[in-house]
Amino acid sequence: MMHITFWGVRGSCAAAGPETAEVGGNTSCVEVRAGATRVILDAGTGLRALGATLTSPVDVSILFSHFHWDHIQGFPFFAPAYRPGNRVDLYGPERVTGRDVRAALEAQMRPPHFPIGLDAMHAELGFFPLPAGARFQLGAFTVETAAANHPGGCLAYRLSSGGRSVVYATDTEHAVEPDRHLVGLARGCDLLIYDAQYTRAEYPTKRGWGHSTPEEAVRLAEAAGAEQLVLFHHDPAHDDDAIRRMEADARALFPLTTAAREGLTILLAPRAARDAA
Repeated sequence: MMHITFWGVRGSCAAAGPETAEVGGNTSCVEVRAGATRVILDAGTGLRALGATLTSPVDVSILFSHFHWDHIQGFPFFAPAYRPGNRVDLYGPERVTGRDVRAALEAQMRPPHFPIGLDAMHAELGFFPLPAGARFQLGAFTVETAAANHPGGCLAYRLSSGGRSVVYATDTEHAVEPDRHLVGLARGCDLLIYDAQYTRAEYPTKRGWGHSTPEEAVRLAEAAGAEQLVLFHHDPAHDDDAIRRMEADARALFPLTTAAREGLTILLAPRAARDAA
């Protein structure tokens, strides 16, 4: 059984307050589990609460899409990384702005940004740069990567286990035609998590910022033959009502669409078990 849980669903910056309480205000962080294997997609502010649920010994892999602040800010607050005996493996795009994975994370954990350095983390840390087009095994998961269209570079990920697959394609901007790299990555996936930060009306003034819309999320889902679509990386200026409207508009085009909300868990049964049911 694959478990996909959303711990942070915002983009750009966290957005706390009563008007965002239903959807949630933490930035990007998605947990994917299959058997004993736990993978975390991005380390936005949602990572802090996820870390608080984990008891030692912890063995976890974090896959970073890129190193913009909203995707790494939770890492200094990830409690399991400070405990001896735990293991945290950290994967991210290679040579992004000339920095490797370790250097990108160290940069936010030094003065004047943060008072405690990476050396305060006493878990066993592994650092692994990834190219676009990589394919490798992480426990129960086969992981594949593709380049996304975002300033400074970004990776999209496909995690497959038990004949089921989830694709995480946040922080990517659409073009005239659906991105062939992402279509290939998402081909026939069970669940596509896709950047839908802006409405169609907002997008013209945000062009070049590296984000997309619900309509383009639907277009990619259809081109790839995805089964379900989750709208992700919500703009901090969008309150719960705005996201409900975006969700409804997308559902009118692609019925199996859901707007990501903190605490949402989606279960994907192994293919053989589902087919036998």
